[in-house]
Amino acid sequence: MLRPSPAPAPALRSVLAALDSPAAVREPRTPALRAAQGPLSPDHPLPVHVFGAAGAPGRPPRTRLAGWRFLIRQGDRAIAAADTMLTPDGWAFSHFFEGPYVASTERALLQAEALPGSYRPRLLSVPQLYMLALWLQAGGDKDGAAGTPIASDLMVPLAPAPPGIAASHAYRVADLLPVLSTRLTPPPPLGSPTPA
Repeated sequence: MLRPSPAPAPALRSVLAALDSPAAVREPRTPALRAAQGPLSPDHPLPVHVFGAAGAPGRPPRTRLAGWRFLIRQGDRAIAAADTMLTPDGWAFSHFFEGPYVASTERALLQAEALPGSYRPRLLSVPQLYMLALWLQAGGDKDGAAGTPIASDLMVPLAPAPPGIAASHAYRVADLLPVLSTRLTPPPPLGSPTPA
């Protein structure tokens, strides 16, 4: 069962305003939004966390809240997504987009609903690996702002996933974190001694 965190009201208002007034948005709408017939609605707000550098040895990498993402629904399917960002004046609309992550996010949310247990859904971005995952947090705060992946959390990499990591597969963080950490560790400089 999923227990979504409520999106900040200003973030939702900024997306509704961008949907209602296309002229107020700096970038043109995506092709799917331009071709849409009928009402569009923001759905499934998810806090987007960015996977950062590891803290002390043996500690999990830190995450930081980077924004909120809303799937934009027309009828019974998501056709695009909208991102918001935190500015000095509060939450503001960032941009609309479409592509494979929209469908894979929707698919991962449906998959997560069928899992045993109770989770708070979030998105975890790993920019260095061009990876996005649905992070199913076993505990966590209700507002989606804080948190670090713990062993009992689950991660569902979204398609397209990096080579060697199966998309749409629910991994325990304890199993996936070592793989990510190894890939994110820079190789030693050429000519440096090999550790014994």
